[in-house]
Order: sequence, then C-alpha cells, then structure tokens
Amino acid sequence: MTAVRPLAVVTGGAGFIGSHMVDLLVARGFRVHVIDNLVGGRAANLAHHGSGPDVVLDERDIRALAPGDALFAGARFVFHFAGIGDIVPSIERPIDYLSANVQGTVHVLEAARAAGVEKLVYAASSSCYGLAEVPTAETHPIQPQYPYALSKYLGEVSAFHWHQVYRLPVNSIRIFNAYGTRSRTSGAYGAVFGVFLRQKLGGKPFTVVGDGTQRRDFLYVTDVAEGFLAAALTPLSGEAWNVGAGDPRSVNRLVELLGGEAVHIPKRPGEPDCTFADITKIRRNLGWQPKVSFEEGVARVLAAIDYWREAPLWNAETIAAATRTWFDTLAPQA
Repeated sequence: MTAVRPLAVVTGGAGFIGSHMVDLLVARGFRVHVIDNLVGGRAANLAHHGSGPDVVLDERDIRALAPGDALFAGARFVFHFAGIGDIVPSIERPIDYLSANVQGTVHVLEAARAAGVEKLVYAASSSCYGLAEVPTAETHPIQPQYPYALSKYLGEVSAFHWHQVYRLPVNSIRIFNAYGTRSRTSGAYGAVFGVFLRQKLGGKPFTVVGDGTQRRDFLYVTDVAEGFLAAALTPLSGEAWNVGAGDPRSVNRLVELLGGEAVHIPKRPGEPDCTFADITKIRRNLGWQPKVSFEEGVARVLAAIDYWREAPLWNAETIAAATRTWFDTLAPQA
C-alpha cells in the first residue's frame, strides 16, 4: 500500500515567495493546498504542477477562513504568506492593511489551531526593525515606520500570542530583501527588481533612488523557501529568525549586473541606507544558510525576464506622482 503523502497549506501560494514554497514542498513529497485570492498572485505560477492532486488552489480571501475549514484538515504544516504589501498604499489605506495582514492572520491561526497542525510558519518582514543598526539581529528594537511594517509585525505578535495562549506551534521568519523569478508584475510602485526589469525590457533607464550607494540584503527566493521549511521541520517553536544573505549589495551593483543606463530620483524618507540581516541565529538553530549568490540570482532573473513584460513601466515622473503621499507623510517634521 502506498503511504499517504503529508499535506501542507500555503496561504498566498500563487504569489512570489509562496509559489516557490509550493515547488519546494512538492519536491519534498508533500501535497499542497494553496489559498490565494489572486489579487497579487497568479494561477500561472502553479500551472507547471498540472491538474493533478499534488497542488489544489482555493481562490478565497484568508479572511473567509474559519475553524474547521476543510482545506486544513489533516495538514501537517501551514506556511502563511498571504497579505498585502507596499509602503505607499499602506499609508493611504491603513485599515485595509490592518484588516488583511492582522485580522487575516488571525483567521489563518484559528483554522490551523482547529486542525491541530504540527507547525505554522509566519512570513514576517524585516521592515519591523525600521531604520535599524546593522547588522540587524532579532533582538533589535521594533520600530515600524509605516502601516505596512506595523501590520506585518502585529501579524507576528498575533501568531506568537496564539503560541502562548493556545499552544499552537508557531515560528516566524523575518524576510529581508527577497528577489527572484515570479516577483510581482502588477499593482503599486514597489520593489526595485520588478521596476528595473520592466524598464530594461522597455529600453528605458533605471530609476535609481538617491546616488545608488544604498545597500540591500538581497536573498534569492529559493533560499527563502528553504528557510521556511527548516523553520517547520525543527522541534523548536515560538522563535523568530532573520532570513537574508548577510551580504548587502548596492543598487549600483544591481544596475551593473542588469546592464543599462540610470537616472536618479530623490531619496525617500523612512528608507534605510542599508539593510543587513544578522543570520547567526538561524545558522546556529536550523543549520540554514544561503546558497544562491547575488550574481547567480540576477542571472536567473534575467533568463526569465519576459515574465515582467506586462508589468507597469515606471519613469521618474510617474514614480514622483505615485510616491507623493510617501514624502508628504513620512518627511521629518520641521
């Protein structure tokens, strides 16, 4: 008799990181139930798995979940990526962000608790640290600078509260600057890779914020997924770990690897000069470490650049209009 393969639930599993999490789980012998309302995700990100029983997509909003939800029945692990991102829309629509990222998380927690899952791993954000000292360890003070960062941190607080009160086994991964294939192609002005890739396809200059010497702790998406699986498999619970490369690279280096001209746009308030994950704890606790170099990761993205052909094409003027609220709200008070 063939053994029944274990089941995992991935919320936001048709999105950028979530779809790579699904790939890893299937490769490791799991069946996967994906919950994604396809506002930010794409069903095509899962299409290569075919129409068989390995991957089942449910197109609901996580706020529609309830204890006893059939998709969670028998699940060993839950990986919670679903939510809404971006800085500017969070400043303009804070209620939506707190609703999706905090209340939505509570719905997932309750469904997982009722199902008696072995572990839930929450996708947190390094934005909780704010304008942090670097390298940034998990013990750094929490200083969210805008509603998106606050909402993701409050989701993490909720997850740990369920661990404390209800004994739900929970771990959290604080993601630094994830990049890779299948990153978002639509929606508000956002992450640098999507903006630059569409500009390259359009033969337009890259819009570099400030002088481009700011550094980001870029981590390739498959390494992120490996970190989440390690956080599920460990007997430890109630822990938060940073996931980054621990090797920040400048935006100018990214421009050099992508190849093209650049124009410079104003530096923005509330953005750090450097993000730099101290990954000592996750290396020590879980034996995890990044495998994909920045140069190799950028080459992989360039090989799949056609994915971004339908993404918005930004320029200095449209970015200025899209980020006006950012400057108006987060600029230092006189």
